[in-house]
Amino acid sequence: MALFTPLRRWQPAFRPFSRQPAGRRLLALTERVVKGPLFGCRMCGNCLLQETAFICHMACPKGLRNGPCGGVNNGYCYVDPTRRCAWYLIYERSRRMHREHKLLEVLPPVDWDRAGTETWGEVVRVARKAGFRKIFIPSAREGKKLGEVLEEKIFRPIRQPDWWQGDSEYHPPAVTEPQSALERELRSGRFVITAEVTPPLSAATGRLKEKIMLVKPWVAAVNFTDGSSAVPRMSSAACSSVAASLGVDPVLQISARDNNRNSLQSLAIGANAMGAYNILCLSGDSPRVGPAPRSNMNINDLDSVQMLWILRRMRDEGIYLDGRQIKNRPRIFLGAAAAPYAMDPAMQAIRIRKKINAGAQFLQTNLVFDPDSLDPWLEQMDKEGLLDKVFILAGVCPLKSLRLARYLNDNIPGVNVPEEVMRRLADAGDHFAEESISITVENVEKLRGKRGVSGVHIMPLGWEEAIAQVIDRAGLMPGLITP
Repeated sequence: MALFTPLRRWQPAFRPFSRQPAGRRLLALTERVVKGPLFGCRMCGNCLLQETAFICHMACPKGLRNGPCGGVNNGYCYVDPTRRCAWYLIYERSRRMHREHKLLEVLPPVDWDRAGTETWGEVVRVARKAGFRKIFIPSAREGKKLGEVLEEKIFRPIRQPDWWQGDSEYHPPAVTEPQSALERELRSGRFVITAEVTPPLSAATGRLKEKIMLVKPWVAAVNFTDGSSAVPRMSSAACSSVAASLGVDPVLQISARDNNRNSLQSLAIGANAMGAYNILCLSGDSPRVGPAPRSNMNINDLDSVQMLWILRRMRDEGIYLDGRQIKNRPRIFLGAAAAPYAMDPAMQAIRIRKKINAGAQFLQTNLVFDPDSLDPWLEQMDKEGLLDKVFILAGVCPLKSLRLARYLNDNIPGVNVPEEVMRRLADAGDHFAEESISITVENVEKLRGKRGVSGVHIMPLGWEEAIAQVIDRAGLMPGLITP
């Protein structure tokens, strides 16, 4: 039965939040008994099996509904290494079935009112509303097949409710003016440098301000992580506010792990009030990689694609998710993360295309220690016609220690530190810092010559002092741009 892939449930099946009529309870029980063994169904009430090659995406610990996270490790889940990544299997089967196009539709978050309830009855109710005659006796004049009519009249309305209306089309920004200093800089065609500053572990902002002022003359914008590695720190929003007050263009990171659809929209509105106009949407590291006691590891309310879709519509259409109008629309330059080495380039291109279609205008990649290994990913992006639709900032890192290099290589999915780099660092001895800077400069110079790479995003991981040295030795023009 190649069509059925009964993946293990990550958690037990959902139950409805309120008591259902007897008939619907019986139908839900039947569904749970049938779909559980066949698909590992969790009874989310928002079934997408037709779109995901009949492999249930809810087997993903994060419950991601629009593709994998960047933590895919050789086809296995980094949250639970004993299980295959559900989305990796979905991609593989969709490719074999020539159904990759089905994976491009931006799918909505779970409507939790429907969790634990049946979905078969919903098909009948929608069919009755549409009219059985129009469905089962399609007009020969229109030349539509029964499958096409079922898709148009029943299945699409079920999976794409009025409050979402997702599709698989590219949505260019409706705004023509740059929304931030970073966007203006990227549009100029210059090779752009951005940097990341690690938020402090305490409420004191003195050291944070020092780091921001240290990198300010050299970069176009500064990122602040949002609980990276699931470790609590000062929020990205607070750090962004401090940066804006110092005349630096901040990149506000929002992690789906710690936010839901309500807080996301509130943060987007509030970001403009603090002077933050760049928003980087991330699914976020699982609490599994963070310290104990761990927070809920079950389901993210949103994934990064859904975050992009919601924020783009807030900016371009002036509406909240519930349809309310926004009188003064937020200014937002939307970004997303990319993990070029997480899986096959062709599969990655599907994920990236979906993010770009949903609203991503710039991408920040995972760490790149071998620029030439980025070529297959860039070539696939070019083949898909994506390089002209998004700005790519390649992630680079001046390694502060050999121990850090080994940790990144061994523990962070999608990051590979080549043996040659390890050897050079190990042989450097007392000149370790100088050799590390040299390696980073070489990587920057190689990345600068690659088509589609608009700049680099320097992640110093606590070694902010190295940023100026890298930029100066690489002969790059400092990116002093004020918001």
